[in-house]
Amino acid sequence: MKNLLTQFRSFDRPAQVLMVNQFSINVGFYMLMPYLAGYLAGPLGLAAWAVGLVLGMRNFSQQGMFLLGGTLADRLGYKPLIIAGCLLRVAGFVLLAAVESLPAILLASVATGFAGALFNPAVRAYLAADAGPRRVEAFATFNVFYQAGILLGPLVGLALTTLDFRVTALAAAAVFAVLTIVQIWALPAHRAEATGARTSILEDWRVVVANRPFVLFALAMIGSYVLSFQIYLALPLQAAVVVGDDRSDTALVTSLFVVSGVVAIAGQLRITSWFSRRWGSGRSLVVGMAIMALAFLPLIMLPSPAALGGWAAAGALVLTAALLAVGTAAVFPFEMDTVVVLSGDRLVATHYGFYNTVVGVGILLGNLGTGAVFGILRDADLGALIWVALTLVGAVCVTALYLLDRTARLSPPPAEPAVTETDEAPAAS
Repeated sequence: MKNLLTQFRSFDRPAQVLMVNQFSINVGFYMLMPYLAGYLAGPLGLAAWAVGLVLGMRNFSQQGMFLLGGTLADRLGYKPLIIAGCLLRVAGFVLLAAVESLPAILLASVATGFAGALFNPAVRAYLAADAGPRRVEAFATFNVFYQAGILLGPLVGLALTTLDFRVTALAAAAVFAVLTIVQIWALPAHRAEATGARTSILEDWRVVVANRPFVLFALAMIGSYVLSFQIYLALPLQAAVVVGDDRSDTALVTSLFVVSGVVAIAGQLRITSWFSRRWGSGRSLVVGMAIMALAFLPLIMLPSPAALGGWAAAGALVLTAALLAVGTAAVFPFEMDTVVVLSGDRLVATHYGFYNTVVGVGILLGNLGTGAVFGILRDADLGALIWVALTLVGAVCVTALYLLDRTARLSPPPAEPAVTETDEAPAAS
């Protein structure tokens, strides 16, 4: 905790505001979203297809609009888009608390999703611009706040939802309302650097799409998101296999999220410092991706309780979650830095928006495939093959990143460490 505070204080005010901002955003979002499906299907009595439609539209309105949000941030400035996104999320959450008809709920869901598309690329581009050569360190610290919000949000939401889901929705809206006021007051304005003559939006998009190394990097990183997202999909499904149909898997699933969050919060700065000193961004991405691919080996060896019993199978599952968290923590700061490097510091928010859209589509397709294959292989008593398939996905991404680093140079060579491991800040790549 002391290292985190020292690192946090070493950045200037805009970066600090953005980090606390992201923690609050995740608290407000995750205190509500994990319980939305239960509210729609339970008290409101919506059919399963309607619940799926609401959740799908929320995801599409965010992932599908990231490119537009990034483009607007580059044109209008980062601060206005961050504030607009928070205000729109306030409106969406208030609407969720106030309405019960499906059309109105869909409107509220789309509003909350589009809000994320507005502020997400802007936050990352602002942090990258403000941190300058300390981008890797800044994104490592940012991720600690990010993960802490994910860990705390559902706990707060669980307590409030026992009263009423609408109370939770209004509390989440209040969080974003406070965030809006804080950002208006404390966050300095920051515009993207001017790049010459004014161009159209379509011309900006053509610049991004024509950036071949960047597009290849975005495609290669789809696999990392597919693997890391299994903490929400395949690992909870495996928890049900481990405990059996006659017992609740809640405790085991909760332990997966707790372990993942603790690893990210407690280990992020040390992991980033060690990787940065040893390899720099490009090779760190390759090694971090390799860790994510190898994370599924425990489940390949123990795909069910049949071999060594339930405790051993549960231990293999928790170990996989921990290794995935280590790999994700290793990859994230260097991944965010590489987007800026490959953008050439031009249209950075637009590049982040395009990148998020690409990986969002990849997550959707990957989850559909994983969910379908998991059930088929489990019914055929071939459960280990799903983990083999995920490991192969990771291996393909490792190979792609390795080749990109050799040909496109995903980062400059690692710098000599400027400070010791116990000093205020790790050396940036």
